[in-house]
Amino acid sequence: MAFHHVALATPDLDATHHFYTEAMGFELVKAVVAPTPEGGWAKHVFYDTGGNGMIAFWDLHVPALAPVRGAMSRDLGLPEWVNHLAFDAPDEPALLHALDRWLALGYDVFDIDHGFCRSIYAIDPNGTLVEWCMDTR
Repeated sequence: MAFHHVALATPDLDATHHFYTEAMGFELVKAVVAPTPEGGWAKHVFYDTGGNGMIAFWDLHVPALAPVRGAMSRDLGLPEWVNHLAFDAPDEPALLHALDRWLALGYDVFDIDHGFCRSIYAIDPNGTLVEWCMDTR
């Protein structure tokens, strides 16, 4: 069964929004603002990733919570490659388009041929490794 969405907290919604709309090409499709059970409030934003899935981010304004640390691996003491986000590039033109977009925006990108797939990687503003992955066999 497919994911409906994956939700992550971000310490900087503006930078996150820029990355996921400009660098990834995703469309913002929904934003909800509501109070939280701990007091304070939160904004929950959803981006269409294509293929019937979404990624969502929480912009938390809850004084009772510690500041958000958004790097899903590094902030847990793990190398960046462990926990990461991998998005499907259905073919080589799509992968090369994503690569060109990242490079044009000045992101450091690395490219790895894993044998069964080819991946390009960059780091999002939260410190999370983001991947476009194209199956090759």
